[in-house]
Amino acid sequence: MDAKVKKAFDAGMYTYAQIEGIDVGAFEIALQQAFDKEAPFIDKVEALDEAFNEHQRFEELREIYFDLLMVNFFAEDVQKLEEDYLDSPEWEAIEEETIDRGTELLNMFLYLQECEDDDIDPSLDDYLKEFLLVEEDEFQDEYAIYEKVIANQILVESTFAEIHKVASSLSPQDELKELFYPVMSFFNEPYPEKEQITEYLDASDNKPLDGAIYQIIVNFNK
Repeated sequence: MDAKVKKAFDAGMYTYAQIEGIDVGAFEIALQQAFDKEAPFIDKVEALDEAFNEHQRFEELREIYFDLLMVNFFAEDVQKLEEDYLDSPEWEAIEEETIDRGTELLNMFLYLQECEDDDIDPSLDDYLKEFLLVEEDEFQDEYAIYEKVIANQILVESTFAEIHKVASSLSPQDELKELFYPVMSFFNEPYPEKEQITEYLDASDNKPLDGAIYQIIVNFNK
């Protein structure tokens, strides 16, 4: 497993289990096997789904770990395949089959990887304008998804409580409903101290999920 993915993988799982008060042992082994499986990507997805099906207390994390599985595939497995594999009919078919899987966290992971490659610090303004290109006419789908984020960019200078207040006002149909609080909190504080983690969790209505997602992003960025 890619080193950055492994840090995020562990941090999210352990945080969720700790806050929920559940054991992580068997689930961690099953999920680790899915990531380490020497097999085509779609077989890894099946193994990931089996792990979640057998350990349903972790269900909230399923699509987030799908994102991690995919970014790990890009970082590790693709290097072992043909140079143009991501342009092949095989990968195109996989993309079509998994089009409804995952979350917008995949874009975050790809952005943070790009920041590391370019040796720049992540920022919300850079993420929106330079990575997602929300101001470009041909990227209006991204603009629609991130509309509430764009309208509330000032929150990166605010408090966790204020960020959560806006997150709570989002419609359940909003694509970023579950991600708004942890993603905006990351751009507000990408390197949180223990006290800040406590403050972040205190403002949350869903501490296991919010805590896990924030720790996943923070640890992926280390």
